Amino acid sequence: MNDAAMPKGPATALEHFDVLIVGAGISGIGGAYHLKQQCPGKSFVVLETLESFGGTWLTHTYPGIRSDSDLYTFGYRFKPWVGPPIATADEILKYMGEVIEENDLSPHIRYRHRITNATWSSRDNLWTVEAERLDTGQAVAFTCNFLWMCQGYYRHSEGYTPEWPGMADFKGRIVHPQTWPDDLDLKDKKVVVIGSGATAATLVPAIADDCGHVTLLQRSPTYFIPGRNANELADILRELKIDEAWIHEIVRRKILHDQDLFTRRSFEEPEAVKQELLAGVSAFVGPEITEKHFTPSYRPWRQRIAFVPDGDIFQCVNRGKASVVTDEIERFTEQGILLKSGQELEADIVITATGFNLNVLGDISFAVDGKPLNFADTVTYRGMMFTGVPNLVWVFGYFRASWTLRADLVADFVCRLLTHMDEKGARKVTVELRPEDKDMPLSAWIDPENFNPGYLMRGMHLLPKRGDKPEWQHSQDYWREKEELPLIDLDDSAFVYAGTKARTPEPVG
Repeated sequence: MNDAAMPKGPATALEHFDVLIVGAGISGIGGAYHLKQQCPGKSFVVLETLESFGGTWLTHTYPGIRSDSDLYTFGYRFKPWVGPPIATADEILKYMGEVIEENDLSPHIRYRHRITNATWSSRDNLWTVEAERLDTGQAVAFTCNFLWMCQGYYRHSEGYTPEWPGMADFKGRIVHPQTWPDDLDLKDKKVVVIGSGATAATLVPAIADDCGHVTLLQRSPTYFIPGRNANELADILRELKIDEAWIHEIVRRKILHDQDLFTRRSFEEPEAVKQELLAGVSAFVGPEITEKHFTPSYRPWRQRIAFVPDGDIFQCVNRGKASVVTDEIERFTEQGILLKSGQELEADIVITATGFNLNVLGDISFAVDGKPLNFADTVTYRGMMFTGVPNLVWVFGYFRASWTLRADLVADFVCRLLTHMDEKGARKVTVELRPEDKDMPLSAWIDPENFNPGYLMRGMHLLPKRGDKPEWQHSQDYWREKEELPLIDLDDSAFVYAGTKARTPEPVG
C-alpha cells in the first residue's frame, strides 16, 4: 500500500520538546550534535520525512552521485574526514551514520514523519507541529519551544524539468536524475543528458561506458575545476603520522584560505580567474573544444563552480565516449530532440539534469497567532531568522563554500540564543526592524548580479526580502561570517524578547 492510500488515524496525544529539528540531513544531524553538546539540558526531537537520515544523499541515487565540494569543509568541523576530498553519496552517508552512532543521536530521530502544519501561539509561547506518520498514516502532533528548520532548500519529491514542445511525442524515456528509476537500462542506448551543472558533469562519465553513446546537451556552458581527487597536504601529514583531528583542521583551514582568495579574485580580477579556469579544462580537451563548449558567458562565481575529480567528464569527451552539443531545444521528436540550429539528436533515453524546485521551509503551512504566514512578506535577519516569526531559525548554507560551514555557524548561534533566552527568563524571541531600519530599502533575497542560478531565479518570489544592511541580508561570505556570527549582540534591539514561561500541555493518560 502506498503512502497516499494509507488510512488516516486520529492524532495521538501531544508530545512536548524544548527544540524540534526539521530534517535529518547534513544540517539536522549537525544541529542535533551541537544541541546535545552545547545545551545538554534541552530535550529535542528530529523529524524526518524519509525512511533514514541523509537528505540529498539518500534521495539522489543516480549513477556517480558525489559531492561537488571537498569533504574537509563539507564534513563537520567536529569530525575528521579521512577519505578522498570528493566523496560518493555512500561515503557521505557512512560518515553521517558514524556521527549519529558516536553521539547516540538515534533515540532523538523520528523517521517517516511528514510535517504538514506549524502554528505559533503567543498565548502559550509554543509551536504546535502537526505531522503524518507515513508508515501508519496516523496523524501525530508535537509542541516545542523552538523550531529549527534544517530541511534544505529544494523539493525532494520532484526535480525541475522544463516543458518543451513535443515531449509527449518522444518514443523513448525521459528521466530526471532526482527520481532515478531502478529499472532504467542504459546498455547500448543512445542517451542525451540535458544540463550543464554538477549533476550533468557527474552523470556523463558515470554512464558513458554503459551507453552506446552519451551526448551532453547544454544551452550554455558552466565553469568547472578539474583536478586530482586527493589532497597533497593531507597525504603529507598522514605520512608524518599526524593525528587525524589535526590533519582535518589544518587541511580545512588551508582549503578555506585558498577558497577565500579564489572567491575574492573572481570579483576583483574576473578575467584572470576565467582564463585560469578555462586553462584547466583546455588541458584535457584542447582550446578549440574549450572555446566552443566550455566557455561560459558570465563571470566566475555567478553560479556554483563544481570540482571535477580527475577531469573525468573531459576524459570521456577525449575518448569519444561522450559528445558535447551547445544549442537550444526547438522541440522533442519521436526519435529524439530537434535543436534550433536544425540538428536532430537521436535518443533512446533523455535525462533532464535541469535542476530542482525551490522549497521554502519544507512546503509546510505556517501560521502565527492564527494568521497564515507568507515568508515573502518578511525580512530576513542574516538569512536565518525572519521578522515577525518567533522562535524559529532556518539553516540556509553558502553557494560559494560548503553548506555545512554555515550549518555549524548557525548551530552555534541557535545554542547561544537558547542559552541567552534562559538567562533572561524569556520564552519568546522575534527579530524586528529597529527604528533606524524602518525606511530601509528592501529587495530580493539575493542580488541576481551576485548569484543567479535558475532555481533561485524561479523561486525568488517565495523567499523573504533583504535590506541594505549586513544584519538584514543572507551573506555569502563565510570568511566574514565566521567572525561576525559569534559576536552577534543578542541584546541588540533587533531581538525582541517576551514571555515568562512556556505553558507545556499536561500529559495525557
